[in-house]
Amino acid sequence: MTARPIAVVGASAAGLAAAETLRRSGWRGPLTLIGEEPHLPYDRPPLSKQLLHGAWEPEKLRLRTEEQLAPLDLDLRLGTRATGLDVATRTLTLDGTERLACAGIVIATGVAARTLPGADRLTGVHTLRTLDDALALRGRLTNGGTPASEGVAGGGGTRRLVIVGNGVLGCEAAAVARELGHEVTVVGIEETPMAAAVGTDVGTLLAEEHRARGVRLLTGAVDGFDTTPAAPADGPGPQVTAVRLANGGPPGSGGGSRLPADTVLVAIGSRPAVDWLTDPALDTTDGLGCDAYCAAAPGIYAAGDVARWDHPAHGRPLRFEHRMNATEQGMAAARNLLAELAADGTAGTADDTPAQERRPFAPVPYFWSDQYDLKIQAYGLTAGADRVETLVRDRAGRRILALYGREGRAVGVLAAGLPPRQVRALRAVVADPLPWEEARERVVAATAAG
Repeated sequence: MTARPIAVVGASAAGLAAAETLRRSGWRGPLTLIGEEPHLPYDRPPLSKQLLHGAWEPEKLRLRTEEQLAPLDLDLRLGTRATGLDVATRTLTLDGTERLACAGIVIATGVAARTLPGADRLTGVHTLRTLDDALALRGRLTNGGTPASEGVAGGGGTRRLVIVGNGVLGCEAAAVARELGHEVTVVGIEETPMAAAVGTDVGTLLAEEHRARGVRLLTGAVDGFDTTPAAPADGPGPQVTAVRLANGGPPGSGGGSRLPADTVLVAIGSRPAVDWLTDPALDTTDGLGCDAYCAAAPGIYAAGDVARWDHPAHGRPLRFEHRMNATEQGMAAARNLLAELAADGTAGTADDTPAQERRPFAPVPYFWSDQYDLKIQAYGLTAGADRVETLVRDRAGRRILALYGREGRAVGVLAAGLPPRQVRALRAVVADPLPWEEARERVVAATAAG
């Protein structure tokens, strides 16, 4: 009887980390890596930075080449969608028809970009989540403007880009587009850019940076799009010409309800890619619910942006859409799955591999954002804080240091413009939530020396 495979669903950073860890940790049975996109696993953070700018080509984002993947002896299924999962039998459905019975499964399907009604049918309206998304948007930004006509900007290399959404992705894309010389307007429902992620003080510093670079920042809701018939070479759908704002337009829009646009980026967040998981044994509320070991059900684990798991240090379920977490959680999920299978005596684990116990996954979250030449770095939790204190605010020097708290304890810290040694020292302060004053003193001490 042929041994059942372990299947990793999602050829992502988390999925790749899981597959490599499974082999490294002793899985000798069949190993299947399933990816909906046709591309080999690639790095996503550069999509809104170096790739969109044109500084990097797609090959530089590739996490592994075919030659580097060969030793893993993968059954690599690129361009294949997982469309169902029977939890009791650990059986995947692929592309709606094929059934794949598995010894264990790691789900690393990530998230999908949210969009606006009708946006996907319009030429010139983009989201930015996948490599193909980024290349399509880059093509719009690097090919110059539309031909000159009444009410429409002429060529000459400049496009009017409207970004709907002023979170991290929208701000990063705005920085790239301005560096490429385009007219950029960012409109979001939050008054301060990135406020939900980093708080008002840090968001205000970022807003000042964007305005100084020529980005127009507006607060308001989008009501729809104006269009005109597209030229056959431009795309199959009507060409966007403007973004319509609700309620006559926000302050700063000049009272107008339309923002003229040659290109629109919709950057209004994401949703976990769990639509295909309909088995009632799974909790798919805000991602795939897991325990502290990243297990969603016996033999079924999750990692990366899609996983919502019980974080031991914070005592509540968390879900992170951060690059470092994807790799770390992919490794943890793989190790814990193998420990479970070994305990059950499942064929495929190497006999000479030392027995392992499952371990709770308790990382210190880390994220960064590059905007212009400003690098923002954060450890711990900055979103959802009920207390934020800015300990350093040097606008002229473009330096900021902020501490984030929840229920009397410090849970996160963020820095920009500080020396790398000082930034690294901040991690230890929030590795375990400390009482606020103790954490504050430690942050001050860690950053006192130049």
